[in-house]
Amino acid sequence: MKTNHLIRVVASLAMLATSGLAYAEEYKASTDEKAIKMTNVASLEARVQARMEKGAFGYIRGGAEDENNLRSNTESFDKKYIMPRVLQGIELKEIDLSTQLLGIPLKTPIIQAPMAAQGLAHASGELATAKGMAQVGSIFSLSTYGNKTIEEVANVSGKNPFFFQLYMSKNNQFNEFILAQAVKHGAKAIILTVDSPVGGYREEDIKNNFQFPLGFANLEMFARKNDDGSKSGKGAGRSESYAQAKHARTPDDRAGVRR
Repeated sequence: MKTNHLIRVVASLAMLATSGLAYAEEYKASTDEKAIKMTNVASLEARVQARMEKGAFGYIRGGAEDENNLRSNTESFDKKYIMPRVLQGIELKEIDLSTQLLGIPLKTPIIQAPMAAQGLAHASGELATAKGMAQVGSIFSLSTYGNKTIEEVANVSGKNPFFFQLYMSKNNQFNEFILAQAVKHGAKAIILTVDSPVGGYREEDIKNNFQFPLGFANLEMFARKNDDGSKSGKGAGRSESYAQAKHARTPDDRAGVRR
């Protein structure tokens, strides 16, 4: 890493640390619930930006450094085409999008990837997303860094399947605790993230002095169990959150999760 880049990172983290707690105490997520007319994702994003706190929107929308990877991923997705099959004698009413994933029947072939801190966008956070995925007959995936607990997600999902995404912690007691919660409440699969040893250099977050203003519900539950409020995640930056994660992962870790 270049020296000047490292200096910028350290200086930015120092600035974030001094402003995070006040920001966390002030944050109020939207509680609005109403039907909206949506033309496309881009127009919806613009409407959200106008209503949402700048730092929270920047965290949700933004990518790392110059966002080259973000643009590349978007452009790659745009190059995926739906190829029409004509002269097949198929009526529209006969079209069926249902499929299976890991033996789980789905009404739609699109599942929701785990995304952290959805409470930034709305007070209902992951619960609203889980309800939406249940309504369309697909799978919701809860992040370790979600703002709602595994139990809460299970309750709103009902019989609809959900997955749980695990960032392994350096504290194996936490790993065992959170996996036990996932099993207890019926998660159908564990998504093990292994490619994020450090957080990205997210320039938008630095410019906005962004700190997580809401606690991470599963971390808070574990902290209460162990009488350690410092591990809730509230007021923490991405670097602080990643510092609690296990970095040197091996195939043995995967085997441990499977057990």
